[in-house]
Amino acid sequence: MMRGRADNSKRRHLIISLFAIVLVIGFLYYLGSSFSSGGHTAGSALDYGSRSLRSFRWNVDENDEAGEKQDDSSLFSLQGESILAPKSFPICDDRHSELIPCLDRHLIYQMRLKLDLSLMEHYERHCPQPERRYNCLIPPPPGYKVPIKWPRSRDEVWKANIPHTHLAHEKSDQNWMVVKGDKIEFPGGGTHFHKGADRYIKALANMLNFTNNNMNNEGNLRTVLDVGCGVASFGGYLLSSDIVSMSLAPNDVHQNQIQFALERGIPAYLGVLGTKRLPYPSRSFDLAHCSRCRIDWLQRDGILLLELDRLLRPGGYFAYSSPEAYAQDEEDLRIWREMSSIVERMCWKIAAKRNQTVIWVKPLTNDCYFEREPGVQPPLCPSEDDPDAAWEVSMQACITPYSAQVQRTGGSGLAPWPARLTEIPPRLSDFGYSEDFFVKDKEIWQNRVDEYWNKLGSKIMPNSIRNVMDMKSNLGSFAASLKDKDVWVMNVVPNEGPNTLKIIYDRGLIGSVHDWCEAYSTYPRTYDLLHAWNIFSDMERKGCGAEDLLIEIDRILRPTGFVIVRDKKHVVKFIKKFLSALQWQAIVESESESESGEIDVVFIIQKKMWISNNILTDSA
Repeated sequence: MMRGRADNSKRRHLIISLFAIVLVIGFLYYLGSSFSSGGHTAGSALDYGSRSLRSFRWNVDENDEAGEKQDDSSLFSLQGESILAPKSFPICDDRHSELIPCLDRHLIYQMRLKLDLSLMEHYERHCPQPERRYNCLIPPPPGYKVPIKWPRSRDEVWKANIPHTHLAHEKSDQNWMVVKGDKIEFPGGGTHFHKGADRYIKALANMLNFTNNNMNNEGNLRTVLDVGCGVASFGGYLLSSDIVSMSLAPNDVHQNQIQFALERGIPAYLGVLGTKRLPYPSRSFDLAHCSRCRIDWLQRDGILLLELDRLLRPGGYFAYSSPEAYAQDEEDLRIWREMSSIVERMCWKIAAKRNQTVIWVKPLTNDCYFEREPGVQPPLCPSEDDPDAAWEVSMQACITPYSAQVQRTGGSGLAPWPARLTEIPPRLSDFGYSEDFFVKDKEIWQNRVDEYWNKLGSKIMPNSIRNVMDMKSNLGSFAASLKDKDVWVMNVVPNEGPNTLKIIYDRGLIGSVHDWCEAYSTYPRTYDLLHAWNIFSDMERKGCGAEDLLIEIDRILRPTGFVIVRDKKHVVKFIKKFLSALQWQAIVESESESESGEIDVVFIIQKKMWISNNILTDSA
């Protein structure tokens, strides 16, 4: 009996040992296949997590050349294990060709977030945790072509680039867009302006008695926030009047409207008036616009109107085109009365009213606020509230009073456009910057932009570049230096630094606050050029994944688009090791002295045109 038990015990140990060996071999095979250099199928393209959790190191050996095998622990590590930089990235499944990681409804469902749909929380940003991030390249849709160039793109785009024609059918009676052969055309219509945005804009200017019915009001009206913008024809037609509009809409049931706007070359951003402030500082816009934008302005004691109030400059306008302004039935009349009561208590006045359009104007000073009866709602915001805080900050149901400077000057003190671009911004002193510092910054960036364009040389034609993003804008001088180019610039100010975005808006430019540890709120393939000044060095200091940022840049960038990296030498060495995996091509590299006297490297990269066929293919 004892011998039989011993034999059985040995057999059990042998079986357990063999099973453990099989498990180890299977695990090693899995690791090897995860980081092999071969092609990846669409089924493996989701590849959540592992590479996003890496802790990157940047002390690259200066003697190493891109692509050479080396001790990979000098680059990054994963739980103490060394991993080589990949020779290729997997390709995301085709169903993710329009993925916006922080606005992914599938992620919201999977995470089972408890969101208040009535407050539009499901349209706000909800970013995946590191272990749920996509480590794959977003493929273009089948038949994708290099976008039509501006200014033709305002009126037509390739249907293959945005293969969504449902809006053309849903809005067929409103003249938004028309499908014609292999293109989608935009006649300039909207829900409230079927006969064209240009005629509607002239009508608004006429209501305000602006000279020659020109909406720019001799340069005094420059920045516009178009809420619920549709396909952004309103913003597109304002551009010819030297007015730049931030066209804003959520990724909602008409989810591709912002994608159409950016494909057309019109400034736009995915956002929603929900529970959080929009990512712009106070006093950013000369005019806010809502044309049947389906927003309940009465909710939560008028908190959404108060958010517009925060964003409007002294003397700024809110143009509201909706049946409520005409008040034909009892329900419209009720809404009009309640809305009128709120804005009156906010000290807004009616500047003009005609048919279904009303234009309110915001006061120039605090005088009206202080003359209100005690206890009148909404209250003034407390003194400790920072009206310029705009990243993941909850909206407040209170009126943002003006600064002492605005009260003294009786307005924003801004020069008309285009002088506004180069004159000293009124809020420059908020940061302790001198006028000489501002002038020097303009000169530095003008020289750098000239240098960039010289280096790009024959790679760009006069209309090759339209949508530009400056990933770390500082004072906005990079964008200001592009004033003679037919481009627009999304100036991004990182959330952790000084909030210089209000200086950028004072200069008549637009932009947003953002945290580059997360994905940006835009569709894939929406920018022609990204300028990355010290962004990777910032990621190094913050401890965010540099590979995640490279994949995000690739997501945002259009095929054949450019990235200008201006950073430290070891950062550029690091990036060069991923060029092949990303299907990027180095254009030029040179050294340049920074303002601190250190040596920066300027590295210009172009994204190749490739198609998804399980393995990346260069079709350029």
